[in-house]
Amino acid sequence: MIVRKTPADVEKMRAAGRIVAEVLASVEKAVVPEVTTTGDLNRLAEAICRERGGYPTFLGYNKFPAAACISVNNEVVHGLPGGRVLRSGDLVSFDFACTLNGFVADAAITIPVGEVSSEARRLLGVTREALYQGIAKARVGGRIGEIASTIQRYVEAAGFSVVRELVGHGVGRTLHEDPSVPNFGKPGQGARLMEGMTLAIEPMVNLGKRETETMDDQWTVVTKDGSLSAHFEHTVAITKRGADILTLPWDTTPVPNQSARTVGTHTAIV
Repeated sequence: MIVRKTPADVEKMRAAGRIVAEVLASVEKAVVPEVTTTGDLNRLAEAICRERGGYPTFLGYNKFPAAACISVNNEVVHGLPGGRVLRSGDLVSFDFACTLNGFVADAAITIPVGEVSSEARRLLGVTREALYQGIAKARVGGRIGEIASTIQRYVEAAGFSVVRELVGHGVGRTLHEDPSVPNFGKPGQGARLMEGMTLAIEPMVNLGKRETETMDDQWTVVTKDGSLSAHFEHTVAITKRGADILTLPWDTTPVPNQSARTVGTHTAIV
């Protein structure tokens, strides 16, 4: 069942999104090659979230043991933070959600550690842009298939692959709500987009083939061929004016086909 949100609900989600945005920006600044561990980033994220009155949604969700999902290099999502030291050349994907006043916001970034390869930088650029290409299709009257197919076409045209075992999702009073938001599909398919829907759109893109597998820890999903992976995500609300991004301002890249954007107040209409 798709739960549409009232304007008041959306503002509560935006408040949670502000905390998520602050966490992601702080984590990105905190990464020091050969020094920072994934556990350091997890502790920083949890501290900021709690200081702002929120709760780190992932902690305890389906028994997940950490505040953040931190995935390095060939790890796609759900990586477990710990003592791993981040090295120059690594890609570290950081996925975080915050619950505040009964509502959830969810976002992710992939951070280059020190100097990374040119192909890694291109992977980051394509994945990040694919997110915005998808968000630009999140409009009243459209369908989930427009978001999904747009992301897939953009990624595959660049020579990369989209993960299919894992998808985006509705978000709001709980972390995972209907509908599912795949990063692959055909236009005209899937749920119709209506005002008040809130979605976590999150391309997961592999440098190599799309197949994945889960490690023995039963959480960490990795690329089957060992290739690099990247992950970017925003929480958006569907409005009459377009998609309202609720998890700014970690990213200030111009939005494709934007009609309005005000980073200072953490809002954007795409």
